[in-house]
Amino acid sequence: MTPLIARRVGAVLGTALTLLLTVAAPASAHGADAPDATNYRTLLTGTPDLPGLEVITIEAGARLQLTNHSGKPVEVLGYHNEPYLEVRPDGVYENIHSPATYLNITIAHVDPPAHADPTVAPEWRKVSDEPVYRWHDQRAIWSDPNPPAEVAAAPDQPRRLREWTVPMRTEVTPLQVTGVLDYVPPPDPVQWWLGAVAGAAVIALAGLVRNRPRALTVLLSVAALGAGALALAYAVGREIDAGNHTFGPILLELVTVQLWSVVSALAAIAAAAYSLTRRAAGDFALALGAAAVGLFSGMVNAAVFHRAIAPIPWGDTAARVMTAAVIALGVGVAAAGMLRLRGTTSGVPNGPVPAQPTVPATENPVPTDHPG
Repeated sequence: MTPLIARRVGAVLGTALTLLLTVAAPASAHGADAPDATNYRTLLTGTPDLPGLEVITIEAGARLQLTNHSGKPVEVLGYHNEPYLEVRPDGVYENIHSPATYLNITIAHVDPPAHADPTVAPEWRKVSDEPVYRWHDQRAIWSDPNPPAEVAAAPDQPRRLREWTVPMRTEVTPLQVTGVLDYVPPPDPVQWWLGAVAGAAVIALAGLVRNRPRALTVLLSVAALGAGALALAYAVGREIDAGNHTFGPILLELVTVQLWSVVSALAAIAAAAYSLTRRAAGDFALALGAAAVGLFSGMVNAAVFHRAIAPIPWGDTAARVMTAAVIALGVGVAAAGMLRLRGTTSGVPNGPVPAQPTVPATENPVPTDHPG
């Protein structure tokens, strides 16, 4: 391997590892609000019969979303039956004296401030101009980092953990949302990791083929393109599961909350296009783009191999298949690209060296030495 190629391979690995360390903390922080996967399923069993009022679960059941287009104010009660939220036609208001205002910010435990006293008269603070609100209701989710005792004793058995109710009212009419919280045993992660690793290994073998045939370059480019497309689809699915159903909100979340996943997916697609149109540095582009999507759109979502409930609307098995495919395609193409770089020397093609033309000798060569 020449120094130039060694630098290129090092750049692929160094860039990927640097970005992975850079985005690790934000990914974990985001996971507290929208978990990458979970073993606890929150299901609705009843919602208020009020035209224009909709309550759904989002983010793999981690939050409830209330949309109020009824034209009437709808009040959500807190854990002590105190006023907590009021979703009016002109927006959403929180009671700053309700402990639920602070407890429902994240799944992790938060200590309410001293003024959060449910016996104090409500003091409303406007938090949104739209009559839509999302919150982590502790009645509907499992917020303890440790599993329930019965789950810890038999983690392979499904369990009904509780039935729950969120009380509400509109004017003087009581309303309620009801549901159940179940524990769902996780899948066997070994088969999914084996599938992803085996797929990556098979694709990586393409990097050992000599002479870099054009057909193989096309196949690797299509594989990188497929990894990028699947990664983008998974990111869009997460936003749909998070309650975003129109183009504008989905796009906004993609370029903010899921920026690194989207950038890595686009990098893989761009690398595939570059490799198809340019031979020079095509393998380097494929290796870098595919490594990015394999890590930041594949590995970061691998929690679906270890958890039962995935945060996309197309089913838990579909989430695992998509994630395994992104890992296999991304890591496999990255490895193949680096192997192809190893087979390249600076200025010398990877293949037979063409014969050099010979210069015919003259019958009477001119002497180089002149008599003195």
